[in-house]
Amino acid sequence: MQVPTLENQALSRIHLIGGEKGGVGKSMLSRLLAQYFIDRKLAFTGFDTDRSHGALMRFYADYANPVLVDRYETLDAIVEGAIERPGTRVLVDLAAQTHEPLVRWMDESGVLDLADLSGVALNYWHVMDSGRDSVDLLRRLLDRFGQRLHYVVVRNQLRGDDFSQLERSGELERARGLGAQVIDLKRLHDSVVQKIDARNCSFWAASNVSGAEGPGLGLLERQRLRLWLNHAYGAIESVAP
Repeated sequence: MQVPTLENQALSRIHLIGGEKGGVGKSMLSRLLAQYFIDRKLAFTGFDTDRSHGALMRFYADYANPVLVDRYETLDAIVEGAIERPGTRVLVDLAAQTHEPLVRWMDESGVLDLADLSGVALNYWHVMDSGRDSVDLLRRLLDRFGQRLHYVVVRNQLRGDDFSQLERSGELERARGLGAQVIDLKRLHDSVVQKIDARNCSFWAASNVSGAEGPGLGLLERQRLRLWLNHAYGAIESVAP
């Protein structure tokens, strides 16, 4: 049986946004994908695993549901939703330190086998900064799942664009050998992020709404945001989500 991937037209797609390490930009990518799906009119359901300050619940509440990684019945809804609604996309924002309970649920529930049989592609977006920890976590992910997942390695430039540690480690080459795709996410200017976050704005509202209803971005700040979104959308489209 051919395992569904981004390339061979899965019936539905589950996008797991992970990286395990806190502060690498997982929630930023989840918000970005949510806005991309909305702008492209692609049906999706979001699940947020962060108990304290989930980004999808905060910025895209109309599209998101809370999910507890230590309660199987809530995790079950992720796969069941993808199977019951062919053609949909399921977006899961994985908080830091959720990898192990997620893997336990997948193992004990036979999630990978069920997804294969049901034509559901499981796509893991490994968000990483340029530090060694992210490289080690990528190695652990590849060791654990091998070819069972489709990987998108996201080099997030929030703290710099020097990913030489990743290149020297051999893990990027290994990931590509397993079929992984690689994209770069440019850094968004800090003051723009802070203003958007302070007003709990979606990216659409931040780039289009001015005055008291918006986040208070200046003309050039909105322009920088639009340019960042355009670049990010191009990267996302390169992996056909």
